Amino acid sequence: MEKHTGTIEEIIYHNEENGYTVGIMETDDDVVTFTGTFANLSEGETMCLTGEWGYHKRYGKQFHVDSFEIILPDSLMGIEKYLSSGLIKGVGKSTAKRLVEHFGEKTLEIMQYNPGLITEVDGIGEKKAAIITESFREQIEIKEIMMYLQKYGITPSYGIRIYRKYGKETVDKVSDNPYRLAEEIDGIGFKLADKVAGTMGVDRNSEFRIEAGIRFVLIESASEGHTYVTKSFLKERAELVLGVRIEYIDAVISNMAFRGQIFVENINDVECIYYTPYYYAESGTANKLVNLYTNYQPEKKKNILKIIENIEKENVNKLTEKQKEGIVKALENGVSIITGGPGTGKTTVINTLIRVYEELGREPALCAPTGRAAKRITETSGRDAKTIHRLLEYTFSEDTNSLFFNRNDESPLEYDAIIVDEMSMVDILLMNSMLKAVEPGTSLVLVGDVDQLPSVGPGNVLKDIIESGVIPFTKLDKIFRQSETSLIKVNAHKINKGEAPAYNIKDGDFFFIRAEEGKIGETIVSLCSDRLSSHYGLNSLEDIQVLSPMKKGASGTIELNRMLQAALNPESDRKTERKHGDYIFRVGDKVMQIKNNYQLKWTIEKSDGEDDKGEGVFNGDIGYIRYIDLKDEKLWVEFDDRKEVEYNFGQLDELIPAYAVTVHKSQGSEFPAVVIPVTWAPPMLLNRNLFYTAVTRAQRLVVLVGYEKYIKMMIRNNKIMERYSGLDYRLAHIRDFLV
Repeated sequence: MEKHTGTIEEIIYHNEENGYTVGIMETDDDVVTFTGTFANLSEGETMCLTGEWGYHKRYGKQFHVDSFEIILPDSLMGIEKYLSSGLIKGVGKSTAKRLVEHFGEKTLEIMQYNPGLITEVDGIGEKKAAIITESFREQIEIKEIMMYLQKYGITPSYGIRIYRKYGKETVDKVSDNPYRLAEEIDGIGFKLADKVAGTMGVDRNSEFRIEAGIRFVLIESASEGHTYVTKSFLKERAELVLGVRIEYIDAVISNMAFRGQIFVENINDVECIYYTPYYYAESGTANKLVNLYTNYQPEKKKNILKIIENIEKENVNKLTEKQKEGIVKALENGVSIITGGPGTGKTTVINTLIRVYEELGREPALCAPTGRAAKRITETSGRDAKTIHRLLEYTFSEDTNSLFFNRNDESPLEYDAIIVDEMSMVDILLMNSMLKAVEPGTSLVLVGDVDQLPSVGPGNVLKDIIESGVIPFTKLDKIFRQSETSLIKVNAHKINKGEAPAYNIKDGDFFFIRAEEGKIGETIVSLCSDRLSSHYGLNSLEDIQVLSPMKKGASGTIELNRMLQAALNPESDRKTERKHGDYIFRVGDKVMQIKNNYQLKWTIEKSDGEDDKGEGVFNGDIGYIRYIDLKDEKLWVEFDDRKEVEYNFGQLDELIPAYAVTVHKSQGSEFPAVVIPVTWAPPMLLNRNLFYTAVTRAQRLVVLVGYEKYIKMMIRNNKIMERYSGLDYRLAHIRDFLV
């Protein structure tokens, strides 16, 4: 690391939102162009910058600042330049000159410690003096806070987030309990907060440190899909994380349970621990499902069958008995489930059910967890479908600086029926939020493939509801004639039954290509860039999707994205690009949004000049980078339906390259062609469930590349990583109580 001390001569660029700054500093013997993150910075300030030199291909040599120290100027010229920079409200060039002429080298000292004296200067009355004093103190305060945070290893970018959260109380709040950073500041986890606390000298056995460690384990477990963990698991994992004696952990668990921060419950004779949000979500979901199920006025079966018969007369294909059963159960029960694999007619059931509701004069709402899944319902049904979040009117509150649902138990949804597709993707938190907005008497129909991967979020909602035996369900298992010619559909069912898929049949749609470990990536690149596009008329970017079980490794998404980007969208002087973290984002790149952001604004340009506008981009949405502005640090992505979204560079954590994505990230989406590497991966990933999910993402073509032995391994491995979830237990418990 190098250090350079000098005066800030020019601020070339400053992003108010994320603090990113480009400036010029003049030292005693050089002029330094620097980049870094600063809460605020002004020309005329004296600073000591610590960092390393780098080279930008467009802007040349730059000094990348890692940390900095504010040095108040001590020369008359430096003080005057600092005060006249515009940083201090009420002080322009003439006022700065008069202040320095009056107080000399003690000007800044007077302003900081004896500001009442500045009224001695001509033109500065008491009102103006108050404005100048407040502004000066605020600038000193911000800099002192940033320096304080930096002392404990907190980078300027995190420092800005912390200051914006706590303001003047930053030092008090952080020194009082540094672990609050992990809970309240986006991007700061337990490990960083623990490092800060250690630097501050916080006792390793302190109760709030152990509390923070326990919360960390519970939240980490939720990210792995669990709504609870066993007490023994929690203590063992917390002991590893904290490095303290287990009896201390045991004592803090008891204290947290007493205060209602966690819940301890006996499930099937095992002591289990819930983090509070997941306890309330699971309990609320179970109670509301039973409430909806028991408080419903069923339609008469003969009326339903008569309407179905009339609808069938309009259509060439008749419904199977199973399909009719699913529709009848939906109308006879407050809550019902329809499940089945690809090609078994779930879409037909949904479309017929919509017609039945309409014939009965009932208004149904259609929704799904993702934007792509909702769009597919709209395309197949001809009716408007929304994401669950849109249906519940997710809204940002400026008062609380948080997001919430407008539709809830106090403002329920005004529909007679609600059909939810892709239910396997719905986690326990979203399910609970949705159920709060559903009134008793509403018909709730849950549709999904229970054999697909469970939700990314905590819980195993669809599977648990079915296994509880409380809610009636129909499983569709007949593959329809139009799907029998598709090996994709046939093989999906074979895989689900533990049978080997058929492939490499002439004029088929399911292929396997043998490739050695070092050649799998090259083969996939060749398929995507040339072979599939030329043979099948597919668009390499839009129609072909590579799905990998994992992120890391030679066949993981990170490496495959690097290779595919180089082949499909290579570096060019005509294409602007921006490096962010591990990724290079380039104009023309295929990218995916990886979190729901309901505040991102989108625009659809229309030929009549009346552009459509709205808000919201969702986890799993795929788009293409159309433009990058390096000067203003902005990037534009065009998503489905020509929705154009503007990102500032501080929001790029929400995007990843999407030439290759994980199977988990592909849930709820379908693609014309899917290419899947089949090679070594952690055994927990090489299972039948993941393989089945990957194959069922394809509409027209599946190509497997790699080793046959791993295909066999995935089919044999029917062990899905166990999720600790208690929804089935709760539903069964309520049923037994009611009986």
